[in-house]
Amino acid sequence: MDAPHGMSSTSLGPMPTDRLVRTVDERIVQAPVETIFDLAADVERWPAYLSHYRYVRFLHGDSNAIRVVEMSANRPFGFVEWPTWWTSRMSVVDPKASSCPAVRFTHVAGVTKGMEVEWTFEPNSNGTLVRIIHVWNGPAWPLIGEMTARFVIAPVFVHGIASRTLAGLAGVAERRSHGQGARHANGEV
Repeated sequence: MDAPHGMSSTSLGPMPTDRLVRTVDERIVQAPVETIFDLAADVERWPAYLSHYRYVRFLHGDSNAIRVVEMSANRPFGFVEWPTWWTSRMSVVDPKASSCPAVRFTHVAGVTKGMEVEWTFEPNSNGTLVRIIHVWNGPAWPLIGEMTARFVIAPVFVHGIASRTLAGLAGVAERRSHGQGARHANGEV
């Protein structure tokens, strides 16, 4: 029997439903759940597959429990790359242990402190529906925090980075599942 999603001591729990800002990125990935899940959960390797990721490093934690990870990615604006960074608590619900696999993050440092993120993976007839949900109340800036989150940070930075991340990992997963090897998203071997 599967453990209820979010009920173990190694999980961050269910996504909050009371946040002011919600961003959803989703895509059908033509690969099995396990293939795209493994890529999404292996965040330390993201910079090898995703040219917009500057670095990902675990600060502490056990691979079988909640871990703390620092991440940095660039958001391009034409020829200018805007660097971003955040630190998150991360938990993983493996598809081998649950029918509801997920990768969860709670941002604990950076401009997006307090943001909750969940990657989910649902098998379907075309492969796997991967959905990334970000929820947040915005930065704790008097008067402009929610507006900045709703009209700048979420659509420009969060969606901009998440959509590129999902597209890049989907490309790697699809090449792997179609027998083209473990090529990187930017075409390198």
